[in-house]
Amino acid sequence: MAKKKIEIPEELQNPVQVEDFLDLHGFFPEQIAEVVQEFIAYAVEKQYASVTITHGKGKSRLKWEVHQVLKDIPAVLRFSDATPQLGGWGRTVVELQVD
Repeated sequence: MAKKKIEIPEELQNPVQVEDFLDLHGFFPEQIAEVVQEFIAYAVEKQYASVTITHGKGKSRLKWEVHQVLKDIPAVLRFSDATPQLGGWGRTVVELQVD
């Protein structure tokens, strides 16, 4: 019996491409840990020396959550606010250990 070929819809044929930045607008604080951990793991795999995480200025709850996660990831060398021209305290720049 021949196997039926499964057709993949066109919109699913090209996987989402993750870059060296992550925008957390729209995420809830309880989602941040998993999203940031996965993003950093991907960045390390891709050998990015530096990445940017946009969390917004607001009340800084997302920023606090991001920083709590980053402190516990061994591949993170350091992190700080972006320069004012690149978003200031609404973005965090993360330097990663690359081999």
